[in-house]
Amino acid sequence: MDDPGACASSCCHGAAACVFAKALLAHAARCELAQRQSVGEGDALVCASPVARVNCGTLAALMRERAAFALRLPRPPAPLVHAKALQLQCGGLTALRAQLQAQPQADVHVMVGLAQERHGSLMDLPWQPMVLAMAAWQPRRRYRGPAP
Repeated sequence: MDDPGACASSCCHGAAACVFAKALLAHAARCELAQRQSVGEGDALVCASPVARVNCGTLAALMRERAAFALRLPRPPAPLVHAKALQLQCGGLTALRAQLQAQPQADVHVMVGLAQERHGSLMDLPWQPMVLAMAAWQPRRRYRGPAP
């Protein structure tokens, strides 16, 4: 784990790994720049644009920093358990979508650009309501089938 940011954002530690891969794989978001690549017997999501990956990495780092207390996250060098990473990514993108009043399936890359355009910097986003939305995010419940 050479890159501390990689363990916080993705299970794939490659340089081009998608920062929001968990949210994309959970169908909580979509991104036009995400591409599937075969890695061994599985698939990995990689970002087609290094600049977009840096922007998403900045947003993910800010989400983790600002929501650390509310979500009871471990300190940054420690990796996140899957459920917390999912809450951070899916809840964070849902909160960003609500703040920007974007479409329900808005593109992550487009939302990050829009946030930078409207607020000047990702640091200037309204973090308090976004952190509340991240903390309130719940994963969808599994279908248990008809009752016997």
